[in-house]
Amino acid sequence: MSLFDSFKAFELDVLKEVGNIGAGNAATALSKLLDKPVDMAVPKVSLLPFEEVADRVGGAEQIVLAVFLRVEGEAPGNMFFIIEEQSAKRILNQLLSMNHQDEDGYSEMELSALCEIGNILAGSYLSSLADFTQLPMVPSVPAIAHDMAGAILSYGLMQFGEMGDSALLIETTFLEDRQSLEGHFFLIPDPESFNKIFKALGVELG
Repeated sequence: MSLFDSFKAFELDVLKEVGNIGAGNAATALSKLLDKPVDMAVPKVSLLPFEEVADRVGGAEQIVLAVFLRVEGEAPGNMFFIIEEQSAKRILNQLLSMNHQDEDGYSEMELSALCEIGNILAGSYLSSLADFTQLPMVPSVPAIAHDMAGAILSYGLMQFGEMGDSALLIETTFLEDRQSLEGHFFLIPDPESFNKIFKALGVELG
């Protein structure tokens, strides 16, 4: 049985629950930060090969904003919160009430605000996964990049060596004033970390 078959057969429901709890925690944290109601839809959770990550956000040459951080602890890995430019602008304008007008780039304040959103999401999902697995997992200080999706993922590879061959995808949707604002959250455990996560969830992989 392959890793993907094992995952789908035994633990997809558990990881969906991880996503649901993480989304609820993130919505609460964002509401407090922004002092306004923020709802998040039930996220879509899936497992995909690492090489398909860029395809999910429009392809390797798609210009995106990405919040990147390193997961340290018992199951180390890499995390990316990737949003396409249209979603980034809508998050700035609608969710953060920042009047984004520059078609060519983003101000330092705008990047900082988007980075903090990504940081809150990452922390919420990671703490949810840590609670389920009872594995200590701590996020590093996040960084934000505005570049092609392929270049951002390659940078992550260069920084931390070989990434695992599988990614956990949580498709995140904010609901604000009846409009949806979407982002893609990827957890890419190091090669040995997926086995630790599965084992902690009660799955023995062959």
